[in-house]
Amino acid sequence: MDLSAVRFDERGLVPVVVQDARTGEVLTLAYANLEALEETLRTRQSTFFSRSRQALWRKGETSGHTQEVVEVLLDCDGDAVVYRVIPRGPACHTGERTCFHRPLLPGTPGLGFVLGQVYATIQERLKTLPEGSYVARLHREGLDRILKKIGEEAGELIIAAKNQNPEEVRWEAADLLFHLLLVLAEMGLEPGDLAQTLWARHKPSASEAPPSG
Repeated sequence: MDLSAVRFDERGLVPVVVQDARTGEVLTLAYANLEALEETLRTRQSTFFSRSRQALWRKGETSGHTQEVVEVLLDCDGDAVVYRVIPRGPACHTGERTCFHRPLLPGTPGLGFVLGQVYATIQERLKTLPEGSYVARLHREGLDRILKKIGEEAGELIIAAKNQNPEEVRWEAADLLFHLLLVLAEMGLEPGDLAQTLWARHKPSASEAPPSG
């Protein structure tokens, strides 16, 4: 656990960007001193230094909304850190999922974030099985019915691509991804599990990796 490369500022602090490891969404910006970083690496729980209280604080110690740290990254200049986490509840003290919930220039969220949100909705539907829910209906009809839908949607995607129709490809690909997420949920898997498998297969070497700064 060598932290000698971390360049703390004159206050002994370094900014920490907290990112959802499953979706890539930025959750918050906080600060850590050497002790907070050491505690984070030791416990794998997001730990920071409060500039207002001049004390260490662990995310979730009062709210229960903890963050399991799966990776800690140091930027190329050594003066900023990223905690990649699995959040258990909202990151923001307002109750919002992320502290960055006030758009100044609205845009379309990334695919990872969207898949994470759709998957969370599927999980909620499988848990509550509300009347009128498409997910609940497929679940009740059984895994074979869901797998049949996978085949149907894949076939429709193939036809759309053969017809060279980009708009239909977009819609059919979205349908296929939705039903794939449902299969993952039925199997007790998450999009993050799929991401880990893909990354393990295709992770670039250090010489091929894109610059981080």
